[in-house]
Amino acid sequence: MPWRETSVMDERLRFVARLLEGEGMSEVCRDFGISRKTGYKIFNRYKDEGLEALTDRSRRPVRHANQLPDPVEAMIVRLKKEKPHWGARKIRELLVRKLAGDVRIPAKSTVHAVLDRHGLVAQARRRTRHKAEGTALSEALQANDLWCADFKGEFKLGNGRYCYPLTVTDQATRYLLACEAFESTREVGVIEAFRRLFAEHGLPRAIRSDNGLPFASPNGLYNLSKLSVFWLRLGIAVERIKPGHPQQNGRHERMHLTLKKETTRPAGRTLLQQQAKFDEFVSEFNLERPHEAIGMKVPADLYANASSRPYLGLPELDYPFHDREIVITNCGRACLHRKKINISTVLAGQKLGIKEVDDGIWLVSFMHYDLGYIDLEQRTLQTIDNPFGTRLSPMS
Repeated sequence: MPWRETSVMDERLRFVARLLEGEGMSEVCRDFGISRKTGYKIFNRYKDEGLEALTDRSRRPVRHANQLPDPVEAMIVRLKKEKPHWGARKIRELLVRKLAGDVRIPAKSTVHAVLDRHGLVAQARRRTRHKAEGTALSEALQANDLWCADFKGEFKLGNGRYCYPLTVTDQATRYLLACEAFESTREVGVIEAFRRLFAEHGLPRAIRSDNGLPFASPNGLYNLSKLSVFWLRLGIAVERIKPGHPQQNGRHERMHLTLKKETTRPAGRTLLQQQAKFDEFVSEFNLERPHEAIGMKVPADLYANASSRPYLGLPELDYPFHDREIVITNCGRACLHRKKINISTVLAGQKLGIKEVDDGIWLVSFMHYDLGYIDLEQRTLQTIDNPFGTRLSPMS
């Protein structure tokens, strides 16, 4: 490391002191293990500001790149309260006249988002902002109330290739619904696996997972993935544990320990051999192994195989309270008035509802979730408070 394990302030003081005593910059920098560029930066800061310049400085940016200056946001709110019947377009024009080139004027969609955040837009449902800390978690009282899904950590097969086991359990009964060997965690195969599960067992009320792929997507709109969108379309609530808190899926994780011990030591040579090990484990786990947590019964004694909600395919989406409907293209765009606006590839092929709430500003919704505002002039989607920050439930 460039600095010795002492106070950084002390090291900088020694560094400056040697320069003040007449030693050369190259020699001092070499002794302290830093570049001459860094040395000159420290010394010039000392000459300009004195000893205070040698203390650690915050690396936090003064403002985020896209953050609106507080006075401008306050002015937008004040103007709206003075002109309660004016929309974002007219409020923005007032800003143009009042600020007259002093600062960059925000787009109409940004103005509308500010008004929405302050509760000044009647058309938009109010949202509470939540950090990405998982969702509210439910308690499963009976079979098919809650399924838990996860990818157990990958491991090498005898042939040197990796195996990624997808596991799904019923929370209330501990019934192991699936343990399927995959070559990767790609969504296409996982969606098909859940389609088979739904066809066999019906639909659960909710599915709990972690925040990793393919259950969530760090690059997707509001961290949605194609898999979670598929669940939402079927009326299944989506629950996510807090990052770094696997104990919130503790029953499922406990099953993983047993699975690893009994099926991977040693692992099968091929994916097919490993799947045979998994199938044998599932049969024993459900039909033979007694569980202390359920009164030494086996999961099959408690699991009701047929859900009260059969899988009938994806239901149609309609938006009777919106002005029109649009279908997101394969590249994740919405086409409106011959303009293309990026939405998200996780919603490719999905039908969205849009409603004009101001001149050139359109509220865009997926099912009953408001995703944000399309600004036709800027050709952008201005996102709002995360509608998926709590329990992602189509029935809430």
